[in-house]
Amino acid sequence: MNQQQPISFEPPRGMRDFYPEEMAWRERVFNAWRQATRLCGFSPYDACVVESLELLQRKAGEEVTDQIYNFEDKSGRKLALRAEMTPTLARMVAARQGGLRFPLKWSAIAQCFRYERMTRGRKREHYQWNVDVVGEESVLAEAEVLNAAATALRMMGLPDASWRIHVSSRALLAELLAGLGFAPESHAAVFLALDKRGKIPDDAIAALLRDGGLPEEGVPKVFRLMEVSSLDEAEALAGADSKAVARLRELFRLAAIYGFADNLVFDISVIRGLSYYTGIVFEAFDTERKFRAIFGGGRYDNLLTSIGGEPTPAVGLGFGDVVVQEVMKEVLGDCGRQREDRVAVGFMTPAERDAAVSLAARLRSEGRSVDLSLSAQKPKAFFKAAGEGTASHAVFIGPDDVASGSARLKNLETREESAVALAPAQTDTAP
Repeated sequence: MNQQQPISFEPPRGMRDFYPEEMAWRERVFNAWRQATRLCGFSPYDACVVESLELLQRKAGEEVTDQIYNFEDKSGRKLALRAEMTPTLARMVAARQGGLRFPLKWSAIAQCFRYERMTRGRKREHYQWNVDVVGEESVLAEAEVLNAAATALRMMGLPDASWRIHVSSRALLAELLAGLGFAPESHAAVFLALDKRGKIPDDAIAALLRDGGLPEEGVPKVFRLMEVSSLDEAEALAGADSKAVARLRELFRLAAIYGFADNLVFDISVIRGLSYYTGIVFEAFDTERKFRAIFGGGRYDNLLTSIGGEPTPAVGLGFGDVVVQEVMKEVLGDCGRQREDRVAVGFMTPAERDAAVSLAARLRSEGRSVDLSLSAQKPKAFFKAAGEGTASHAVFIGPDDVASGSARLKNLETREESAVALAPAQTDTAP
């Protein structure tokens, strides 16, 4: 009889398990996303994780098949696990375009899958917060989306000094390329090549530019464009009447009103590789640029028409959970747990167990979160565990507390204590 090989206890390559210590980090990220969604007035939505392969190919080209998990179901339908949420959003909007009230402000936390080479900050599955405004042409849409992302970063506990949002415009780069005499049909190849800058050598970028139809003498001109270091310099090249420069200046003006202008940086090297972007584009990084982009996005006014919908302006971003957790661990330390309004309740011997259960039940009925110890403990062990957890308060019940009918509720941050009754107060109903 053949013995079976032992099953590996590791998750599939590129996938993740979330033990409580990692779940603490994930929940810190998710809670910030949810709070920012609510504070900034976005409506949550969700969708199926399996998509039509045709939809993804229509949006990203047939080569996307090599980068995603795709398969045929038992009826021969060609399907795929979603790699991002934007095509799904476009499909959902197009399906009910005539009945929706625009502009839409929608948000989703979606699990996404992409079959690709893994590096630090990139897995084959991740969760991504998508924030989109659909049906608004003004730059206020970009400002709202970026403000939501900035709000989330701050709610995660990341100080402003630790992150920057780099912003540019594909429309501006198109104006600059046109000013150099490059025909519009060459622009897509230039965008695609320049988006790889920093990932492959400049010699390889030059080869891509030539392969895309750019004449030899045009290659150094394109590289010189990438040396533009300020919006003023870009305006000098594009002209004072540049619509793209005007939109970028409006974004910076609005960011100042929102309160995140100091974290906004003009960076002409931000291109975004996906072909559907049409205007302002952006990527956020840790200040020291140790990691991949924290989030990225931009304006994509033509995406709905590419899948058969009506022309509709749109802007959005995708904010993954992997990189930002790396940044948080670097900036904030090793522990992702945050204190919550939670009470840890413990007891010294089995004789006090019922009193602890009664107190936990009462506090829970009042709407408080309670972590009840399941066995008797010594005080030192109980308070050590409570201090390392997420509870904000702790109550430890001993024999004397049961005898007196009252215990001490300790604030684990301030060490202040207050009395808490171990039985609800009796109401005198006598006439």
